[in-house]
Amino acid sequence: MIRLHHIPGSRSMRVLWLLEELGLDCDLQNWSLTDGSLRRPDFVAMSPAGRIPALEIDGRAIFESGAIIQYLTERQGQLAPAPGDPERAEFLEWIGFAETQANIIQALNIHHIFLRPEAARSVPLMKLDTKRLAVTAAALDRHLTDHDTLLASGFSAADCMLGFNIQALFRFLPEGDYPNLTAYRDRMTARPAYRRAEERGGSDAIYAQDFYEVPHD
Repeated sequence: MIRLHHIPGSRSMRVLWLLEELGLDCDLQNWSLTDGSLRRPDFVAMSPAGRIPALEIDGRAIFESGAIIQYLTERQGQLAPAPGDPERAEFLEWIGFAETQANIIQALNIHHIFLRPEAARSVPLMKLDTKRLAVTAAALDRHLTDHDTLLASGFSAADCMLGFNIQALFRFLPEGDYPNLTAYRDRMTARPAYRRAEERGGSDAIYAQDFYEVPHD
């Protein structure tokens, strides 16, 4: 049995999407960001920092979405260039890039949504992280000028890692500034496996509005 520990709208969506792409069924266990349950000893035993996702598979628990993605592709021999393949390094680069970008998005989530009271927020940091996110978006938009997927060979698990980010990215950056990235987002979210994962994984649990403006000083 495969069990995915999940929060709707979180990075566990990457794993759920990949499981659907690979045709692997899983038991889905939902958790909450706000009720303190992620600090329970039974969950921390699976994910030491108390973070989603964790995946129970093959008699063990794996944490960190990038590690889970690589484990699943190697286990199944699908949706990733094998070691020695000319695209392997690029695949690993995009896995790392996706996590770099996700950490900036996480910082903006904290600034805009989770910090209370609002007076605790730092507008200069919000502006800085928005600019940092824009740098990653511009790099992707350039790359996708002549690519439908991250790798020239076609869809891979790197697209699950990075494609997940784009919905959240456009909570903080205007879609119209990144036409290639917007088109990529639309291609990824139209995939049948993505739609199945979205339907099963549930509605986003993080965002209460479509777009978050950086407040004025």
